[in-house]
Amino acid sequence: MFLRCSILPSIPDNSFMENTKKPSPQQVAQEWREFKHKPQELAGANATRLAFADPEFLLRPETRGIRFELEMLKPELELTRQGIAHTIVVFGSARFVSPEVATQRLALAQQNGEADSLARAERDVRNAVWYEQSRQFARLVAQYSADKSKDDQLFICTGGGPGVMEAANRGAFELGAPNLGLNITLPHEQTVNPYVTPSLHFEFHYFAARKMHFMMRAKALVAFPGGYGTLDELFEIITLVQTQKERPVPIILFGSDYWKKLVNFELMVEMGTVHRHDLELLTFCDTPQEAWDTIRNYYQLGSGGL
Repeated sequence: MFLRCSILPSIPDNSFMENTKKPSPQQVAQEWREFKHKPQELAGANATRLAFADPEFLLRPETRGIRFELEMLKPELELTRQGIAHTIVVFGSARFVSPEVATQRLALAQQNGEADSLARAERDVRNAVWYEQSRQFARLVAQYSADKSKDDQLFICTGGGPGVMEAANRGAFELGAPNLGLNITLPHEQTVNPYVTPSLHFEFHYFAARKMHFMMRAKALVAFPGGYGTLDELFEIITLVQTQKERPVPIILFGSDYWKKLVNFELMVEMGTVHRHDLELLTFCDTPQEAWDTIRNYYQLGSGGL
């Protein structure tokens, strides 16, 4: 007994700390706002700040892991709180505009008579078809989920930007369906489109954390024609499913002519870089109804739930 007592440190009396004033969330937010506007030479480390209220500390290269973890945790907690369990992820070009905007641009170009402007406006009109089809596809998903319980609902999820993403968010919004926008901060200052449900709008700095959140709840991926960003997300998910790092989900390439011209999948089989059965991971579709039917048949949705 003596030995046990002699080697155990006494427990300090910390009761005086119970009344220590803690900074409110508003105060912490104010710290960050002030930090953003400080001249760089004045933004030195402040040893007296609490660690979580010290922007300089949290933005150090050594705390990158903490920042990444926070980007994973914040959306996860909020999505769980709101009961968002199943999503349909829609990707595609951010450069396509709505038919209304395309028509306006064409009219202006025709008035100006400048050849390059007219060619771009005519291309906008052609590509506006993808915007409208993305919108119609999202409406089909929203219609299905309208009378379902929370656990069986499917929610449209996009990167939150313009173009095909805006169209999908808009389709869900028009039917009053909650929808997600996982926006990425870019040098071009991409802003979230106005159709994302405000409480389901999340900002990301790290592409990796954003990609993980796309996949964590995804029941299907629908990739419309797009550029490098679309290809990045598409092949990331194909690889995860092919290598069995993620569960199989329908991967729909919307616009078969575009995708078969862009990527010669048959050549990959011919050269032995992929197996023939790897192509079975992909489904080509050309109409919103065809894409939605692919998802419904995969999960045998019928009139029941997931």
